[in-house]
Amino acid sequence: MENQNVLYQIGMTLVKGIGTVTAKQIVETLGDVSLLFKEKKSVLERIPGISRRIVTEIHRPEILQQAEKELLFIEKNKLQTFFIGDETYPERLKDCIDAPVMLYYKGNANLNAEKIISIVGTRNASGYGREITEKIIQDVSVVYPELLIVSGLAYGIDICAHKSALKHHLPTVGVLAHGLDRIYPHVHRSTAVEMLQQGGLLTDFVSGTAPDRQNFIKRNRIVAGLSDCTLVVESAEKGGALITANIADSYHRDVFAVPGKATDAYSAGCNVLIKYKKAALVACADDIFREMCWNEAKKGEKKPVQRKIFVDLTSEEQILVDVLSKTAQMQLNMLAITVNLPIHQLASLLFELEMKGVVRCLPGGLYELI
Repeated sequence: MENQNVLYQIGMTLVKGIGTVTAKQIVETLGDVSLLFKEKKSVLERIPGISRRIVTEIHRPEILQQAEKELLFIEKNKLQTFFIGDETYPERLKDCIDAPVMLYYKGNANLNAEKIISIVGTRNASGYGREITEKIIQDVSVVYPELLIVSGLAYGIDICAHKSALKHHLPTVGVLAHGLDRIYPHVHRSTAVEMLQQGGLLTDFVSGTAPDRQNFIKRNRIVAGLSDCTLVVESAEKGGALITANIADSYHRDVFAVPGKATDAYSAGCNVLIKYKKAALVACADDIFREMCWNEAKKGEKKPVQRKIFVDLTSEEQILVDVLSKTAQMQLNMLAITVNLPIHQLASLLFELEMKGVVRCLPGGLYELI
């Protein structure tokens, strides 16, 4: 039955004209995605975002035939799938407005790890860029050995980040701009294979998809949305790294940049991000810890909170207070996972607790009891 669900979920992603917003409408309206391929045309046309053209596309027999082929590929290669309506879908991505409808994954890294950093940069990395990337990752590994490093498996800073993570025993995930039936660039294949044992490979493209130019921008939104923050090490004034940084900023995620000489072409992008306050300046791992308030989280647990002083708390608010009383601080996404609430509902509850003087919000999306 589970495989049948995956078959129809894949099928939906293959229908031209169905994007994230429409997919969510379909799930909300029909509940069971299989009904998209079983209901009458008159029923489907009442779903917001579904036009007659899309209905015609849905009923093309090639759609489910291709989905069946993809399902065989998934089963043969023991891939994991994450559908946007599933509980297993990565929490940080779930609330991004353009989150992928379906993700394909092979690996062992936790995509809901407590702390995740994306590291991106130019494909023409300098010795300085490679050196500071490795130094930051090395220092991160000492303090947070479970932290997940995310990048795009591209030349330059990306592959340096992956290799450094592997070297210092951090899990690392590569987000691909193509299907999982290939590795691009091919010279990174050995690193990608090693990542399957200490991280993983993630994509929203079905097998057979080539690494076409437009796919890299789509890939970048996953790199930005999967993490707590994005670090740009080196970048020209235009390029994929800056696109990723801007996407991360649009998701209200922290963005950091390593500065460079004013005359260096591949530091121009980082310098511009810092100049216009789109990114905080980072020279070492401690700068990231400080900006994300992760240092404070390492200082030890708080003393038990005297909950009797909190008045007029709802049962849901009391659950949040109980959870926060057991830890120094907790990031919004991890708090959502812990209490099993959607982000929008959790944010509303936290706002009420802030108004009651019970909790406060810190940089980096961290919350603590007052």
